[in-house]
Amino acid sequence: MTGMEPKQVRAGIVGASGYTGAELFRLLDNHPAIVVEAASGASQAGQPIADLYPNLAPIVGSRVYDDYSVELFDGLDVVFVGLPHGLSMNVVPDLLGRVGMIVDMGSDFRLKDPGLYPTWYGAEHTSPELLSKAVYGLPELYRSQLPGAELVAATGCNAAAASLTLAPLVASGLIDPTDIVVNLITGVSGAGRPPKPNTTFCTVDENASAYGLLTHRHTPEIEQTLSNVGDTEATVLFTPHLVPMNRGILASCYGRLDQAVETDDVLKVMTDFYADSPFVLVDERSPSTKSVQGSNSVHLTARVDPRTNRVLGIGVLDNLVKGASGMAIQCVNLALGLAETTGLSKVGMYP
Repeated sequence: MTGMEPKQVRAGIVGASGYTGAELFRLLDNHPAIVVEAASGASQAGQPIADLYPNLAPIVGSRVYDDYSVELFDGLDVVFVGLPHGLSMNVVPDLLGRVGMIVDMGSDFRLKDPGLYPTWYGAEHTSPELLSKAVYGLPELYRSQLPGAELVAATGCNAAAASLTLAPLVASGLIDPTDIVVNLITGVSGAGRPPKPNTTFCTVDENASAYGLLTHRHTPEIEQTLSNVGDTEATVLFTPHLVPMNRGILASCYGRLDQAVETDDVLKVMTDFYADSPFVLVDERSPSTKSVQGSNSVHLTARVDPRTNRVLGIGVLDNLVKGASGMAIQCVNLALGLAETTGLSKVGMYP
């Protein structure tokens, strides 16, 4: 489709009342091909979209959230599913075969081993036969699998930040894949729109807290990706921290060196690894969350510490764009044969 007017792509959003659904509306307003024809939000059905998200008023007008039904999405070219974990596995099987492709932005189809779901999600997977069918939606690492995909499992935001930072180091054999530590800070929007005791203003403001200690559900995602990239078993100790900002992720990743290298060597390895990835910037500068806000970019850097024989990799991204809705659109672009940058910006908002 490059070089010609792209064919209109009819899209739907399941769970459009969440933050990722709202971000899809915002981003798709700049997409030349994708048009949102159906948008369901079960908890907000019948309510005006602009009442919940006034920023969308110029593009949604008086439009209201639809109540969910399979028939509402029947025949659409692509359906984005933005539901909490445990719910997508009940929706996706009904939509498969009735729509062109599905991008699940939840966690229900990310892990290939169904045996991991009881351990990390506390329940058996109800559609384990679909796990092998789903393409893991991290374009920089699985780009070749996306064209023609019918089911895409978009990567978790924390997992994306950590995996993109560490993948070049593991793939090149620079670090021991069984001795990796990831400390990560994330904005409050990563917890979703519905209020929770740990995400109220009074709890979050002027506060920082670690959560999901040893049990965070993105841990097996990171390990699965790094094991695939390095063709060996990877083990990761992952600890996320909630900080008082709306959006953004900064991942500090530590690996024990298996080779004698300097910082410039590692930066070159990362640069070469992502040479064909338009949304990845490798730089000597230490990246900040503000620099990628509102963009589909990820900024990376690295340092070698000869004293501890470790390498430090740092990655930042916007959890709602590159960590969710932007990544989902990038996957659709690749699946449909569009340029993967279509409708997406590399440039963050500053200040």
